[in-house]
Amino acid sequence: MQQVLDRFLSYVKIDTQSDPNSETTPSTEKQWNLATELAYELERIGLTDVTIDDNAYVMATLPSNIDKEVPTIGFISHIDTTPDFSGTDVNPQIIEDYDGKDIVLNKEQNIVLSPDYFEDLLQYKGQKLVTTDGTTLLGADDKAGIAEIMTAMEYLVQHPEIKHGTIRVGFTPDEEIGRGAHKFDVEKFGADWAYTMDGSQIGELEYENFNAASAKVTIKGKSVHPGHAKGKMVNAVSIATEFMGILPPEETPQHTAGREGFFHIHQMRGETEHAEFEMIIRDHDKEHFEKRKELVRKIAIKLNSDHGDCIQLEIKDQYFNMREKVEPVYHIVELAKEAMEALGITPIIKPIRGGTDGSQLSYMGLPCPNIFAGGHNFHGKYEYVPVESMQKAVEVIIKICELTAKKM
Repeated sequence: MQQVLDRFLSYVKIDTQSDPNSETTPSTEKQWNLATELAYELERIGLTDVTIDDNAYVMATLPSNIDKEVPTIGFISHIDTTPDFSGTDVNPQIIEDYDGKDIVLNKEQNIVLSPDYFEDLLQYKGQKLVTTDGTTLLGADDKAGIAEIMTAMEYLVQHPEIKHGTIRVGFTPDEEIGRGAHKFDVEKFGADWAYTMDGSQIGELEYENFNAASAKVTIKGKSVHPGHAKGKMVNAVSIATEFMGILPPEETPQHTAGREGFFHIHQMRGETEHAEFEMIIRDHDKEHFEKRKELVRKIAIKLNSDHGDCIQLEIKDQYFNMREKVEPVYHIVELAKEAMEALGITPIIKPIRGGTDGSQLSYMGLPCPNIFAGGHNFHGKYEYVPVESMQKAVEVIIKICELTAKKM
């Protein structure tokens, strides 16, 4: 447990925040710092074929230690943290033997992590937690996953009595901005299937995710003195408000759960002559997903008709539900489920209300379910991870490797 904790603490102190406005890969130079460190570390612990390419994708191999041929499997995590909240000068705090009460993250700013609001905390009473200091995110998404993969590989190197086939490891940049798999070389990786270690609470096992699209609405208005505006002014802000008002108010993130889809306007700005807003469109069901995009198009057509072709709409697909690609090889989900159960972990098989590198990789020919990394409250100052959950994730990786060699 101490090994995975020490690794995690060292990784989160390296700022790797990605940037959606950058066109480079990785999107920020600082991601190279962790990518380079991981490549060195993989060599130090004894993996082979360690590579880091021109886009900061890190890959390595743990060679098979058995005579028979078994499938090559992989484990993947991402090195970047979200641009949604600061990842600079992360100062993790260790809470020993959590007592189930409020945790004061930052006394000066009165920032408190409370089980009254974050009820999941109570299931970790008596465990060791790593939290933020209230001023940054923690980075468990997905540096917990990286620490778990590295620790599991080191353990397998040091314990050759545990038999396994060839294991591939991959670390990607820019997952948080939807580009983690864009330049991932599936052929070079060479695995029959893989698992992303990028889930949340202990037991999570996911092979479904949203179908996802982004939409940008740009509105060109016309500014006229309000005293003489009748029949002349075109108020871009008012039209933007009208557009947003037509979207179903109950189909937003704060009103949906499970497999329910939504529209989410996450950014807007404007004045009379120009307004724009951006939204994401999400749904697990492909047919419903297409209908959502069509509704947005119809709203734009109607308002253009009403207000004189003032709206420009751009919709881009981002990723799709990996269930379509994983179900034909469902035994890879069953294998992870069996590994968890063998370790006394109750599998929580549920759809992801988001996406992972695995969703894109599955459509690139690498089926890739998602396994828990242990963290909670990602992308903000209330993020935390129980160390015992990270330890169990290490054990799950090892057990999957062992079961693959035995059963395949």
